[in-house]
Amino acid sequence: MKHYPEPILKLINSLSKLPGVGKKTAERLALHMLHAPNHEAATLAADIIELKTSIRLCSICFALTDKENCNICSDPLRDQTIICVVENPTDMAAIEKSNAFSGTYHILGGALSPIDGIGPDDIRIKELFKRCESKKIKEIILATKTNVEGEATASYIFEKLKKVSSKITRIASGIPMGGDLQYIDQLTMQKAMEKRYGI
Repeated sequence: MKHYPEPILKLINSLSKLPGVGKKTAERLALHMLHAPNHEAATLAADIIELKTSIRLCSICFALTDKENCNICSDPLRDQTIICVVENPTDMAAIEKSNAFSGTYHILGGALSPIDGIGPDDIRIKELFKRCESKKIKEIILATKTNVEGEATASYIFEKLKKVSSKITRIASGIPMGGDLQYIDQLTMQKAMEKRYGI
């Protein structure tokens, strides 16, 4: 690739740092941008800058939003008495695509993993406990992943919350062990949400 001018090489290098983008794909994208109309390149650059400057975390559930509170927490039609606890925004998006859940969420920002040095203070467990102090919460659904870290996180939260008056459930079968929620098909996700069970 040394035959390319420095600006193209720099763009290829930057694009190749994106997940799932290798050098060849980065090269194709860079050359596409080079030949695209100026307004398309300007729009893409502006969209990236807007993304970086306007997106924040919801003050209630920690979902990605461009407002103080996300669309779900602000929606009067959502059941505010049910909280579905997930690890990441992609997990929340997977459940939303199933159209099987009409409550609210709490995004932990990860899972417990002592081997990686991730303890309860490193994810948003305290914030969840604070939300659960409200007498209005009727059910807490633990929808962490079904791998070792996800199960450990669900068990930890359950042990800490089992004395609260809220009903605590775990996302049901249908999600394979070790499965990543963002890759589960909609029907499987729907069945898992419908058949959740108490723990």
